[in-house]
Amino acid sequence: MYKPKRHFLSLLAGAAMLAALPVPAQTKFPDKPIMFVVPFPPGGPTDAMARILATELTKELGQSVIVDNKAGAGGNIGADAVARAAPDGYTIMFGTSGPLAINQSLYKGQKYDARTSFEPVIYVGHLPNILVVRSGLGVANVQELIAKEKAKPGSMSFASSGNGASSHLAGVLFNEMTGTKLMHVPYKGTGPALNDLLGGQVDMTFTDILTAMPYIKSDKVKALGVATAKRSSALPNIPTIAEQGVKGYDVSVFFGVVAPKGTPADRLKTLNAAFSRALDADKVKQSFAQQGLEASPDRSPAYLGQFIKAEVDKWGKVVKQSGVQLD
Repeated sequence: MYKPKRHFLSLLAGAAMLAALPVPAQTKFPDKPIMFVVPFPPGGPTDAMARILATELTKELGQSVIVDNKAGAGGNIGADAVARAAPDGYTIMFGTSGPLAINQSLYKGQKYDARTSFEPVIYVGHLPNILVVRSGLGVANVQELIAKEKAKPGSMSFASSGNGASSHLAGVLFNEMTGTKLMHVPYKGTGPALNDLLGGQVDMTFTDILTAMPYIKSDKVKALGVATAKRSSALPNIPTIAEQGVKGYDVSVFFGVVAPKGTPADRLKTLNAAFSRALDADKVKQSFAQQGLEASPDRSPAYLGQFIKAEVDKWGKVVKQSGVQLD
């Protein structure tokens, strides 16, 4: 015969036994190494900065932060791998303007979306582009360059490190904003482009300030204008292109850290705080300043998320105007 009271007492006893069982301790994050994906080959400026950060992060987090180079397709291979990784905070990416903005409209059939496939962690900073011209071109500033080109449209050329690179799109944007018709000459990398600029085969390039600095300081090329809204702290005496009448012109390579979409908020907070402390380390600040990197104005994840969306929109228009699209 069913006895409700006895059944109720047995349920209570079972509940009491469960309550007495030890509660599993919450795992502290991180408790194993973190993979820090760089979507470019070893040896470049992005890789060098990532390794400096990884050393400091290892100290901050108490776990190894391992730089993992996954190069190819302008950064898309590494970015896609991170977008598909487990959203647990143990795989993050040191991304740049290419995989986090420009490639969105540049590559056909891109598998990830820079705006929705990642959780932003922190905006690290940006490396300004700078307009440099060959020795003997005969112009002293941006307005003289514009006037010289318009006197004979299509007679002047600018080199880039390749179709769709920031040095290419910077020239496209310059043409759009000034009404010039500078001819684009693409190269396979920054080195060959600069070699031909030094040799006088092309008239100018919109390269990154880190690459250009030694040639500027040795007077092998002339710097006409920094391509960002504010002057570069590495070359404070060089005015911006915007200061010289091209208002709103702003081109740089930005660096940001992202994690796969769905990474828990508490882990993102831990990573953001660790990166912020690493960026404040004297060794990191000095090294990045020497490379011409401008520090982030805002280290919050929200700022990076908003910035990525704005950059995707900005460069989407420029890529469309350029007519370039890559497989």
